[in-house]
Amino acid sequence: MGECACHPEVDTPYRCQKHGIYLCQECLECRDPEIYCKFRTACPIWFMNKKGVKDW
Repeated sequence: MGECACHPEVDTPYRCQKHGIYLCQECLECRDPEIYCKFRTACPIWFMNKKGVKDW
């Protein structure tokens, strides 16, 4: 687990492998979905954004 890039007081297990940053539940969305990401097929952040899931 790591600290959220936007909220350093929050520990989170969600890590963006493209940028190497951690994101909390509040910040959990793909930062630049237009740019290619080799991790996309295994990325839960991108998958949930694509499906429109808000709270997971």
